Order: sequence, then structure tokens, then C-alpha cells
Amino acid sequence: MQPTVVIDCFPESAARHRDAALVAVDVIRATTTAVTAAAAGWRCYPTPSLEAAVPLAAHLPNPLLVGELGGNMPFGFDMTNSPAALTLRTDIHRPLILISTSGTQLIAQGAAHPACYVACLRNYRAQAEHLVAGHPRVAVIGAGSRGEFREEDQLCCAWIAEELIRVGYAAADRTTEEIVARWSGAPADAFLGSKSVEYLRRSGQLQDLEFILEHVDDLHAVFAVREGVVSMLPVLPPATERWVPAAPAAGEVEL
Repeated sequence: MQPTVVIDCFPESAARHRDAALVAVDVIRATTTAVTAAAAGWRCYPTPSLEAAVPLAAHLPNPLLVGELGGNMPFGFDMTNSPAALTLRTDIHRPLILISTSGTQLIAQGAAHPACYVACLRNYRAQAEHLVAGHPRVAVIGAGSRGEFREEDQLCCAWIAEELIRVGYAAADRTTEEIVARWSGAPADAFLGSKSVEYLRRSGQLQDLEFILEHVDDLHAVFAVREGVVSMLPVLPPATERWVPAAPAAGEVEL
């Protein structure tokens, strides 16, 4: 059977793809923050709600509380959901609790899937390559914001799906085909008209936009969620050495 990939959006849509490996995408900013934290050495705990974060914080030793809800940092938190600001910190020994409006809710859905990964523009290519090795059914899901599938998430989801289609996966539906076609060959900054970008401008947080655009495909690693923690899998070798296309099954046509 030919492997398939589907692109979808919003945390609640994950339930439609329970038999697939889930790739959670929230470029601005939850998954970029989670990937950056885990790559730097933090033990990162994405949590779906403030109600879940409070008891977890009580259980962990001196946790670093990171995140936003509706664009606002919750009371008592150490910092907002900023990958750029996180790179300036040195307290990597502290467990990091991450919360966001929709991104960490989406990640929490991964417990019901065969596997759950956190991806962003930093590791989109490595993520696709890893999926080829062992996941015949893949759901790449954007977190969404205020009822919209934001452009930055569409682009990242499309790039991951396109890599899979290139080596023999089939797009699971017309929507997936259309999103891949829309963003194929687009530059990394093609999402600058997004409302998420406008929010960063309005709130004086353009350092995160700059960070995202300056760190595209710079991590050759995969980030899996295991027992509630984002774990960095072993770093892969350079792309020219590691990409091995999956051969289509007998009788199937390679895309």
C-alpha cells in the first residue's frame, strides 16, 4: 500500500487521523520555541492548558514557565513564548513548561497517535526524512489561530508534505494537494502577510520573526514527544548523505 500524507489544521482535527503519525506545527511560535528549547538542552514539557501547567509546575523543581494564552503571558510566568528570548537564557538545568493558545493543545493530542513529533521551519527537512524511515501514514497539522490556518503553518506543513510526496507518498486529499502546490518553491518569508506576523509587529516582538527567518533548515534533528517531554533524537548527518528516497511498492507509480 502506498504511504500517505495529509495536511490539516487545528488541535481538534487530530482526532480524524488517529492512525497516523502526528507532526505538530506552530511556527509562530510554540513549536519553534519547543524545538529551540530541546535543541539547547532544556527538558521541555508542552502542556495543553494553564490547568495542566499548575500541578506540573508544583511537581517539578524550580521550573521555567514559558508561554502565552491569547497573546498574553499568564500571571506568574517567567517569559512569553519567544524562541529568540529563550536563546539568551543560561538556566538550561531548569525544566521548562511550555503553554500556548493552540500549539501545545495540538501537541497534547499526540498521546493518541502512533507517534508525535514537534516541527517548525528549523527542522522541516529532517522531520520529513525521519518519517520516511518508519511512518506510512502521516498527518501534518497546523495549530491554527483564531479559527485560521495561518500562512506560516501552511508553508511549513506544505514543505514537509512535499518532501514526502517527492519520494513516493500520496497526498491523502485534494486540500493537501492544493496546499503543497500553493507553497511549493515559495521563499521562507512568503508568509509575511500573516496575521501572526502582524501581531508580532504590533506587540514589538519582531525579534522572533527575525529568529524564525534566520534559522530555516538549520537543525538536522527530529523532536519527538515521549511521556510528555520533547526529546531530541540523534542528530542526522548532512542532507546530501542522509536522504534515501523510499521506493514505491510494486505496481505503484512514483509521484
